[in-house]
Amino acid sequence: MTNVPAPNNPQRVLVVVPAYNEAASIRKVIADLRAHVPDAHVAVVDDGSTDDTGTVATEMGATVLELPFNLGIGGALQAGYLYAYENGYEVAVQFDGDGQHRADQIGALLGEMDRSGADLVIGSRLMGKGDYRFPLLRRLGSWLIGAVTFLVTRRRLTDPTSGFRATGRRAIAFFANYYPHAYLESPEATLWVAKQGMRVAETAVEMRMADHSSIGNLSGVFHALRVCLALLIDAIEGRFPESPRARDPKEDPT
Repeated sequence: MTNVPAPNNPQRVLVVVPAYNEAASIRKVIADLRAHVPDAHVAVVDDGSTDDTGTVATEMGATVLELPFNLGIGGALQAGYLYAYENGYEVAVQFDGDGQHRADQIGALLGEMDRSGADLVIGSRLMGKGDYRFPLLRRLGSWLIGAVTFLVTRRRLTDPTSGFRATGRRAIAFFANYYPHAYLESPEATLWVAKQGMRVAETAVEMRMADHSSIGNLSGVFHALRVCLALLIDAIEGRFPESPRARDPKEDPT
C-alpha cells in the first residue's frame, strides 16, 4: 500500500472508499462526498484495479491508497482502517465506490455516534426512512444473518449486511489489526467488535438501489447460511482477543 501522509483535518473524519474497477462511478462518488461532507477527508483504496479508478480518484483530489493486487473488500477496508489508525483519525466512515451510498446520510451516522457514544454505527435501509426495498431472497438472507447476530450479541439489527458504517477510534484501532476478509464481511465485523465489549448502534439512512447483489439470488441465500455458520464458529471459539491497538484512545501513546 502506498504510504500517503494525512492532510490537516480538525474534525479528523476519514471516509474510506474501497474501489475495484469503479472508474465509471468514482468521480460521482467523490463529488457527492465533497458536496455533503466537505470537511471530511476521502481515502480511495484502489484494490488492484485494472481500469483508471486510481487516476480518476487522484484527479478528484482524493487520497489514493494503491494495493498491489486485488485483496477483496475485506482487505481493502483493513488497509483503509490501518491508514486511519496510523494518521490519528477519530472517525472512519465506510462508503461504497459504486454509488449506492449517499453522502448526505453520513451526518445521520455521525449524529448517532455523538448521541449514543457507540463505537460502531450501522446505517440501516430498513428502519422506515426512504423507500429502499429488498427482494424476497435478499431479505431472507439478511434476516437469517440478523437472527444469528442477535443470538450471539443480544443486539437486534434491522440491516446487518449494510456496509454503510461509521467507526470510532477504538473500532478503528481494532479493525487496523483484525478485519474479516470474506464476502459479506460486515456482519462478522459487527460480531468481532461486539465481542470486544464495544457498543454497536444502528440508525436509519437512505440509500440508492444497488444494480446487483449476489445475496439476492438463491446462491446468495446459501452463502448467507455460510456466513451464519462463520458467525457461530467465531462466537464459540472466541478467537480474537483484544488487540493492543484497541485500547481506549486516551491511553494510546500515539
